[in-house]
Amino acid sequence: MTEPGTALITGPTRNLGRHTVLAMADRPPARRPDLLLVGRPGRDLTAVAEEARTRGARVHEIGADLSSLSDVRAAAATVRELLAAGTVRPLRALVANAGIMSTDTRQSSRDGYELTFAVNYLAHARLIGDLLGSLTAPARIVLLGSNTYHANFWRRLLHVAAAEWSDPVELARPAPATQTPSLTTSGVAYSNAKLALLYYAHELQRRAADGVNVSVFEPGWMPGTALGRGAPAAFQAMSRALARVPGVSTPQRSGPLLAAMALDDRWAGLRDGAFVVKTKVTPVQPVAQDRARERRLWEATAELVG
Repeated sequence: MTEPGTALITGPTRNLGRHTVLAMADRPPARRPDLLLVGRPGRDLTAVAEEARTRGARVHEIGADLSSLSDVRAAAATVRELLAAGTVRPLRALVANAGIMSTDTRQSSRDGYELTFAVNYLAHARLIGDLLGSLTAPARIVLLGSNTYHANFWRRLLHVAAAEWSDPVELARPAPATQTPSLTTSGVAYSNAKLALLYYAHELQRRAADGVNVSVFEPGWMPGTALGRGAPAAFQAMSRALARVPGVSTPQRSGPLLAAMALDDRWAGLRDGAFVVKTKVTPVQPVAQDRARERRLWEATAELVG
């Protein structure tokens, strides 16, 4: 068994992220990593860090607003300082969990990018780019994916919008002020960001050092979480009701699965952007494997994040 080292997770304060942190903290001492929690500073970040400490974990909070690329850069610099000083053990896992679904695609990040694309994709591309050389092999990068990138019968029935890909520079541009916000346009933006993460995972693996493996985790549908907290009240009420249907994923069930993907020997050989739905490696649809789009996304990302 490889020494667990340090695991970094973004979006650690609520739902899936919180339960992933606590699942890592609950591990026996020999299998428990040091934890770097990157999230919006405040009471929630402090609370989850304290809860993890009470379970025996060594934890460092790193406050960062992921809608700000300067905050992301500063967070990465803090991580590098902690590693260089020996304050934490070698970085062996980076879990890009944070995500939002803005209900208004006219909203922009601090850097002027469409908010969903900025937080779900660009922030993580910046953070991983800054820390790629700081990972100690064997190491894992786990991105949070979603099956919403493509349509099927059930998603159409539930009016879940599939991705509508275009050039990444266009995807990063907020909608015009004249566009009326809708759940459809916000759903498309969310699915586009998740498709971008699949493309990014494939290209990242080609560029990562030997021993750094890249995979994508789909936790299953989790209605009722904070992801849709900006949605209309009726939609949120329906989501909370659906969350009680047997078999539907919950943060309590999916958090330990994400922790296992980042840490367990079972998943040590997972690489090349392998897509895991809960506990099953699942082939992605043809639309999610496109070398030309993957190369263009990498180039455009460099332009967008500086």
